[in-house]
Amino acid sequence: MPSASDIFNASLLIVDDKEANVLLLERMLRGAGYASIASTTVSHTVCEFHRKNRYDLILLDLQMPGMDGFRVMECLKTIELDGYLPVLVITAQPEHQLRALQAGAKDFISKPFDLPEVLMRIRNMLEVRLLHRESKHHCRMLEETVQELRAAKSGLRSTKAALSKEKAALDEHILQLQQANEHLVVATIKAHELTDQIQAARDQMDYTAQHDALTGLPNRLLLQDRLGQAIEAARRQERPLAVMFLDLDRFKYVNDSLGHAMGDLLLQSVARRLKGGLRHSDTISRQGGDEFVVLLPNIEHAEDAALSADKILAALTPPHRIGEHEFHISVSIGISIYPDDGQDTEILLKSADAAMYYAKENGRNAYKFFEPEMNARVVQRQSIETDLRRALERQEFVLHYQPVIHLLSGKTVGVEALIRWQHPERGILLPDEFVPIAEECGLILPIGRWVLREACSQAQAWIQAGFPAITVAINTSAFEFRGKNFVENIRAILAETGLAPHLLELEMTETVLMSDSASTNAVLNALVDIGIKLAIDDFGTGYSSLTYLRQYPVDALKIDQSFVRQMTSSTDSTSIVDAVINLGINLKKRTVAEGIETAEQHALLLALHCDEGQGYYFSPPVPAGEFAALLQSGILPLSEHRHRGTS
Repeated sequence: MPSASDIFNASLLIVDDKEANVLLLERMLRGAGYASIASTTVSHTVCEFHRKNRYDLILLDLQMPGMDGFRVMECLKTIELDGYLPVLVITAQPEHQLRALQAGAKDFISKPFDLPEVLMRIRNMLEVRLLHRESKHHCRMLEETVQELRAAKSGLRSTKAALSKEKAALDEHILQLQQANEHLVVATIKAHELTDQIQAARDQMDYTAQHDALTGLPNRLLLQDRLGQAIEAARRQERPLAVMFLDLDRFKYVNDSLGHAMGDLLLQSVARRLKGGLRHSDTISRQGGDEFVVLLPNIEHAEDAALSADKILAALTPPHRIGEHEFHISVSIGISIYPDDGQDTEILLKSADAAMYYAKENGRNAYKFFEPEMNARVVQRQSIETDLRRALERQEFVLHYQPVIHLLSGKTVGVEALIRWQHPERGILLPDEFVPIAEECGLILPIGRWVLREACSQAQAWIQAGFPAITVAINTSAFEFRGKNFVENIRAILAETGLAPHLLELEMTETVLMSDSASTNAVLNALVDIGIKLAIDDFGTGYSSLTYLRQYPVDALKIDQSFVRQMTSSTDSTSIVDAVINLGINLKKRTVAEGIETAEQHALLLALHCDEGQGYYFSPPVPAGEFAALLQSGILPLSEHRHRGTS
């Protein structure tokens, strides 16, 4: 097997017509430890470069002007006469991936780049490439040994001829024959040993090319081969088969907060459970990242696939204990059935993928069977993800501000900053429409930093304009809370904007507080030491525990709007609101009611001694300029002229 030194000293060539992509890949590879990296943005120079330098791996973009990636591969075939193209293609078009493999590429990576997946695929390909090179070296050695054997055999014939002519030298020639025979035996043994080594190297090379290096599961290439064979068998026998596409829910949270090493251990734990819950005839493969595909070739009905999906959900339900950490990981599963949902490998995988996204959007930790209308939803989601990656640089995000009112006096005592996306085609999008996607694709951290900086800057601007200082509240996701340098980033932004720390309140859900208590307590105490206020958002809707209210330095409890809205029609909701308010009073924590829409709700909350509230009864979230006008009024009018609506 190639050593780590062999891999990191391998020669790489990056081919992409966009300089930005070349620089990004170079930075990623050098950061990972690769030393020998060349690049070009001109596709027609690739063959000449490779002819001179014989690169171990070529990262080739398919979409290039003039000479595209497919034509480059055709040219490379004239150089690599043994048919092995050391090419890893780069493409943003899923439909080009299979075509690239058929054209001779050994694997592919998708745009936008996923760093762990890119590095994994590069390492796997280099292992295969170097094994292939070792195999060729052994073959050359075997050929040389064969030549030695032939030469020895020729020598024997010469010796026999000499014996017939020179009888007197018989003893000497006999000795020469014995020595030649000894050489023959040794050479034959060496040849057998080399043959065994070559076969072992080929077996290892085949295994590495077809299996995931991290989990040992079949990779996407082996999965596609087995799926193709299963489809042919199902077609002959006129029976169905099922494909299940699995995606771990919120796995990026683990990678972003605890690092890729911990994420790798979690993936290995998941793989072990998946293998343990399937039949011997089934195939479980890792597609890359946190995605897995299961092939069920022997089913009678679609219900059989549902039973397998239930087993997978049950297998992943118990927590994963890794070192001192405990992880609760769920999975979203999409299922497609042959022949109803597709009759070839690509369509069946796409259909299962579409169903998986539908399961993820509708609650997670569930499975969904493919339905034709799901394709449109997947296209829409992919479009949103693509646009989302450009939204920050295009300055399409904006904050709206909703006042927080002291219920007894009617004074504005705070404001909650709420993000909106001014999409150029879809108009204003609310957080529910894009934040889950931002979390899945890793964009929530830069978006969260933008929200924090913008809100703090605006709050300080109002103070400098002469308005009374009020608290600005910002929602904090679990991804941000567990992210690296979370506290340091907040401290830096407060220093940059000049906002006093006691005027910033971070809102987080109960779910954030219920995991890894030692780490959570350390972060919360660091925030309190700075002077920041802390509030529990949507209190009572998550994993409620009275222990953490005593354990953590929380300032306020925010009563979820679902309880507030039902207060006047449900005695149970009124009792819950009353209990939360009394809990806050006894623990000396502020209570803030969300979603107040009517005078009746306002009066009832006053009677229950709730401290503060917000909702359309006072004002909807408004742009910064409109909120300044509300601040100028000093006290919001408690009259019929106040804003009304539904949240």
